[in-house]
Amino acid sequence: MAANSFTKLPNPSTTAHQPLNHHRQHHTTKPKSLMLPQSLKPFTSLSWPRKTTTHLSTHRPISATVLSSLPTAWSWRAIKAFAMAELEARKLKFANTGTEALLLGILIEGTSLAAKYLWANGITVFKVREEIIKLLGKADMYYFPPERPPLTDDAQKVLDWAFDHKRKSGDSGEITTSDLLLGIWSEVESPGHKILAALGFSDEKVKELEASSSGPGFVDG
Repeated sequence: MAANSFTKLPNPSTTAHQPLNHHRQHHTTKPKSLMLPQSLKPFTSLSWPRKTTTHLSTHRPISATVLSSLPTAWSWRAIKAFAMAELEARKLKFANTGTEALLLGILIEGTSLAAKYLWANGITVFKVREEIIKLLGKADMYYFPPERPPLTDDAQKVLDWAFDHKRKSGDSGEITTSDLLLGIWSEVESPGHKILAALGFSDEKVKELEASSSGPGFVDG
């Protein structure tokens, strides 16, 4: 008797996700499983530096969060500039974060020594954007770039150069936006270098910036 009087409980999977709007009832599908975006998964295998790092630019993006967790410290201005670079690449609808986007990121961050030096020499966000269009053209207006566009090979080399430059200088401080800017200039065939050159940047200005941003106790700002 007790067994026969048992009332079967409703199946949660068939009741918890009932559509609120009856017009959608015919379009309900099996709920998708929740998965973390690739850029939010832990980078457990990432070590720094590596002799071969181009796989980082072709397989997974490097987010600003990852930069801040690397063994070699990055200044908060450099991290913010990198985050702005990813955002600018998306605004331009580019599939990758290139040296031109890193340059824009430095300028948009705006408070670092490198940014102030560029602005003082007439290299502005607006001029750089114009040069990017001239050099690389406009992207397809209907293209939707990834949330965090991965680095181009040139941009990855800039990060490698910044690390090596800091290590060889004997300065144990943070990697700064000045290191990033000098790294962009070191990649002669990159869009970032070509844009800088078109706007009047030169080896002489590199020496000025390097002299101002080197030495113990330098603060990126």
